[in-house]
Amino acid sequence: MKYWLIKSEPDVFGIDDLKKAKREPWNGIRNYQARNFMRDEMEIGDLALFYHSNAKPPGVVGIAEVASEPYADNLQFDENSNYHDPKSNPDDPRWMMVDFNFVEKFPEMVSLDQLKGEKALEGMLVTQRGTRLSITPVSKKHFDKVCRMAR
Repeated sequence: MKYWLIKSEPDVFGIDDLKKAKREPWNGIRNYQARNFMRDEMEIGDLALFYHSNAKPPGVVGIAEVASEPYADNLQFDENSNYHDPKSNPDDPRWMMVDFNFVEKFPEMVSLDQLKGEKALEGMLVTQRGTRLSITPVSKKHFDKVCRMAR
């Protein structure tokens, strides 16, 4: 099993939206590294820390589970979508996605400041300057520590 951190803006799609939907495609990713994580490394059953980005304060608010194999992100072919990619070929799609299931909403957010201030989370990518990827790998040690902090 692998562990991840996935970011979403709470006013676009937050943990409460995932809780209500129960399962949701993680579409609209337009960064090659994040796409590669989904396409090449995520497996059904992997767990992800759900992180509210572009929020005051930003932080980890819950857990989601990878619920599907990777498949083509349909928005890349939708000319009316902000995520349309006219260079993507339906026979060889450029952008992929996976579905996530809701697992848990934490009783308390673990803020970015708390993550940065915790010595045991040193090296966690979300705490490092300049790391803006919407999907990053997380070690089991870091995943477990964030969960303990949240509960």
